Amino acid sequence: MSKIFVDACLGKETPYTPVWMMRQAGRYLPEYKQVRAKAGDFLSLCHNPKLAAKVTLQPVDRLDVDAAILFSDILVIPNEMGMELTFVKNEGPKFSKPIKTKEDLASLGSGLEVAKKLSYVYDTIKILKKELNPSKALIGFSGAPWTLATYMIEGQGSKTYNICKKMLYKDSKFLHEILAKVTCVVKYYLEEQIKAGADVVQIFDSWAGALEKDAYFDFSWKYIAQICTYIKQKYPHIPIIVFPKAIGTYLDDIYGDFDVFGVDWSTPMELAKQKLGNKYVLQGNMEPCRLYCKQETSQSIEKITNIMQGSRHIFNLGHGILPDVPVENAKHFVDECKRISRK
Repeated sequence: MSKIFVDACLGKETPYTPVWMMRQAGRYLPEYKQVRAKAGDFLSLCHNPKLAAKVTLQPVDRLDVDAAILFSDILVIPNEMGMELTFVKNEGPKFSKPIKTKEDLASLGSGLEVAKKLSYVYDTIKILKKELNPSKALIGFSGAPWTLATYMIEGQGSKTYNICKKMLYKDSKFLHEILAKVTCVVKYYLEEQIKAGADVVQIFDSWAGALEKDAYFDFSWKYIAQICTYIKQKYPHIPIIVFPKAIGTYLDDIYGDFDVFGVDWSTPMELAKQKLGNKYVLQGNMEPCRLYCKQETSQSIEKITNIMQGSRHIFNLGHGILPDVPVENAKHFVDECKRISRK
């Protein structure tokens, strides 16, 4: 059976513009909260294939989105490399021992050995391939090496990234060594997801906007491009989506062997279309807070539809759905995307 989402990723004509949402399996759904409580904590939920598959399917069943995105977390990679990860209430993820020295880096696992430790992720995918409606696509994902490295070096989320940036400008060679090691794991991790049954993979570079332009292409995009080349050479039929957040002024220099460019909400869709629309399918980019108002949601969908008329497009938010958005508003977004784009 043809999957409309996969067709759209590959630039094929579709009866309407497909739609999904980043973080669509999450806290805005009451049924998600129930499963998470049953799991005990967030990491336990990620490590439980049956429950992870269940929450992955919830937004597909409730909202009728065109793609399910695997429920997991980008930080399972450094966790399985050997960094102890905890999620602290009201503070977020923390690593007990951030990378500070070459010895710290050398102590971490690498390559396929680490990827194999993530078997619970692949088991989740295998369950989903059996239970997901065959008309719906399954998206696997990973964090980009730069985004993962920021957590591994800072030890937690950051507003300034000053520890990473100090390393970047004072010991760039060491930072490249960290990024190269993480990149190797990401390549194998995405490959194993594809082998398990992922139809599409997305690379999230959530902290792309933390770097000035030259630094971004040297310390982040270069590694994303390497991952895309590796995947495309081995799995040319698998669409790749890249989502670098907040780099709207860098679009002229985007390159690489991928299919879909995710446009964040701070980047004008007109600009993205002008710079990248001839090379890639564009995904996005409604401002997530518009979901609080159905009228604003519909108006935004109309505007984006008009901008992307005649161009290749996938509907999504310009970042993840927020936890206090009413479920009925999320459903309205999905329904309106399909209704308006069918006109």
